[in-house]
Amino acid sequence: METSEELNFLATLLPLVGILFIIAMGVVLLMQQFRKNLYRQKLAQEELITLHQQELLRSSIQVQEDERKRIATDIHDELGATLSIARMHLMALETQNKNNAVENAAAFQNIRSLIETSMTSVRRISHELMPQNLQMFGLPETLQSIVKMVNSSNNIHILIKCDEEVNDLPWALKLGLYRISLELINNTIKHAQAKEICLDIHCRHNELTFFYTDDGIGLSENFEKNGLGQKSIEARAMSIGGTLKVGNKKNGGFYAEMTIPDIQGKA
Repeated sequence: METSEELNFLATLLPLVGILFIIAMGVVLLMQQFRKNLYRQKLAQEELITLHQQELLRSSIQVQEDERKRIATDIHDELGATLSIARMHLMALETQNKNNAVENAAAFQNIRSLIETSMTSVRRISHELMPQNLQMFGLPETLQSIVKMVNSSNNIHILIKCDEEVNDLPWALKLGLYRISLELINNTIKHAQAKEICLDIHCRHNELTFFYTDDGIGLSENFEKNGLGQKSIEARAMSIGGTLKVGNKKNGGFYAEMTIPDIQGKA
């Protein structure tokens, strides 16, 4: 009898245990699913925050570029025109004072030199604020013109390879690459004591790669990434959707590497 009752009890208990086990497994699976959903939501929120930050950065840089363009136009049109008029009046005065040419020649020459220097400075500043060569000739040719000027000093040699396909990219991307290139070149010339710079910009399989190196002293051990130049480069890279890495090469010198994916999507 006892054995029969025990069997009956077990027969009743086993389904209950099975049900409890299924419930427990269901709870575990639900918890796992809940954690997965929570993790996905967290990733989505972080992605939204990152995209929002990138959009804010792009907007900020676009505002800066618009202001640069406005200032460059004002300098070129207003100040440049004023200096041209001043030079014209000076030439008229020189013609009127031919009788006192010996006495006034040196003074007139000094004034003319100052005006010519000012006009050259105006053109240089306006071009730096808004690079007209980049708009007219594209990135590869503009960079090569800079290389020609730097190499003519015989103090440092720059070698640049840049795909022509870069010219098919949006203006903001080309301008960002131009600004980053100039900032890196400027940093090398100022601080690196380098003799050679190499820059490669290539478009491959819907991805742009930017690789910059020099043979200088490299980054110091106490290098901090909070310098204004470094911040500017990082901000530019982020604003055009690039991932930037910087450091020292194993054989000495500095490198900066940037990758920009999905460049066709940005066109």
